[in-house]
Amino acid sequence: MIMRIFQVTAKEGKEEEFGDFFHNTAIPLMRGTEGIVQVLPGAARADSPREFSFVMIWKNLASLKAFVGDDYQSAHVDPSEAELVESRSIKHYDFVE
Repeated sequence: MIMRIFQVTAKEGKEEEFGDFFHNTAIPLMRGTEGIVQVLPGAARADSPREFSFVMIWKNLASLKAFVGDDYQSAHVDPSEAELVESRSIKHYDFVE
């Protein structure tokens, strides 16, 4: 299994708008995605109000590539959230049980 950690920093002043997208669009989308075994969303905290993350456990690399394409090492952002995002990062690991 593949562990994918996706971190996003919302633009200053866009925290609330991105938070709405995160809770109402991104989380349901990822929870309903075929090939994902588990989704652990991390919402912003008071001491880091612009930072959000997802830890996703994918069944295998083929499942991940089916969702994001062959360029799975890049952090893809939905076009509807692009103007809300200052930066993003993505890391992949082999999941250990």
